[in-house]
Amino acid sequence: MAANMTTVAAALKEVYEGRIISQLNDEVVAMKRIESSSEGVTDTVGGKYVTFPIRTKRNPAIMYRDEEGLLAPPGQQSYAAVQVKLKYGYGRFKVTGQVMELADTNFQAFSSMLDEEMNGLKDDLVKDENRIAYGNSNGNAVMAMITDTATATAHTVDNVQYLSVGQVVDVLVVATGSATGGIASVAATPVTITAINTTTKTVTFSASFGPTTAGHGIYRAGDRNVEPTGFAAITNATLPLYGLDPALEPTWAGNTLAIGGALAETNMIKACDLARTFGGKTSVIFTSLGVRRAYFNLLTQQRRYNNTQTFEGGFVGLPFNYGTEIPVVEDVDAPPSTMFFMDESKIKKYRRKPWYFADDDGAVLKWDRDYDRWEGLMKCYWEIGTSMRRAHVSHTGVTEA
Repeated sequence: MAANMTTVAAALKEVYEGRIISQLNDEVVAMKRIESSSEGVTDTVGGKYVTFPIRTKRNPAIMYRDEEGLLAPPGQQSYAAVQVKLKYGYGRFKVTGQVMELADTNFQAFSSMLDEEMNGLKDDLVKDENRIAYGNSNGNAVMAMITDTATATAHTVDNVQYLSVGQVVDVLVVATGSATGGIASVAATPVTITAINTTTKTVTFSASFGPTTAGHGIYRAGDRNVEPTGFAAITNATLPLYGLDPALEPTWAGNTLAIGGALAETNMIKACDLARTFGGKTSVIFTSLGVRRAYFNLLTQQRRYNNTQTFEGGFVGLPFNYGTEIPVVEDVDAPPSTMFFMDESKIKKYRRKPWYFADDDGAVLKWDRDYDRWEGLMKCYWEIGTSMRRAHVSHTGVTEA
């Protein structure tokens, strides 16, 4: 829907001065941390894939023999090819001709609505990147799971943090992408989220559907299986990643430790040990606000030093001592009850170039033919890649405080 004089009315000045005050949380942590690491953003990708070999097996031709003993046959290292395919991200905005004319020239307009639309879209895209960075364990971009079996417009979900009013979404069976379970009309026509009760985790949609006994998830419309890869998919023990199946290459399996209870320092040490066993070195621990509180309580109970510290890159977090201090960094976009132990030297964001407005024809704003309105398109071809999957570990099922 295009911005119009009705939607911008609240932004018009009456008797006060100032700019538009955003009521949304635009905090971004994970993607900034990746981009500031030693293996950060690269702009030299080129084609559709980033391809590199990985070593998967050692040379087995190592032996000890008696004098004049028969030597074993010679061996060699084993390799596999990884293809990190860039994912294609887009954002669009549209404004009417009246908005462009009146909001830019009327002395009562305290902010150019065109600038607000363009800059707001930039912020929204960066914020959505941070959600994507955490991904999900099945890697297919599901944002929340429906937990009830009602036939109604309102449904309960397991997590509302990635949902917002106005989102256009698909409701699909996570395992198959189908709409079985009596909601075929939803798959054919995406629905809009019209209300969210964050206390009861109840989401109201623009159409009634159900039952949802087949494990239905909520996706951004059209996004199933096409979003960039997140941490949960990277640390998944069985999910194929970048064209390589861990069932065929066991060294390409991720590491997930299911805690299912209270946070314990020994389990955090175990996670770092697991990454270290496979050649990784944990450099940061990302977690939700609730798990961060649980970690703070753990330090307090043990009468440990628990002041926050500023680490390289300007990031602040509680320290976790594993021979060296590792920052425990909270992020509002991190999934609940989860900790991600990441080796930043083994992960980076690949992209052709940063988010930009498409201007192939020399113009950022395109006329929406047959209408007095204009639209713009932002795009970025990018993906999160890792050169050593087992260098990262996820803690799941941690009780939040």
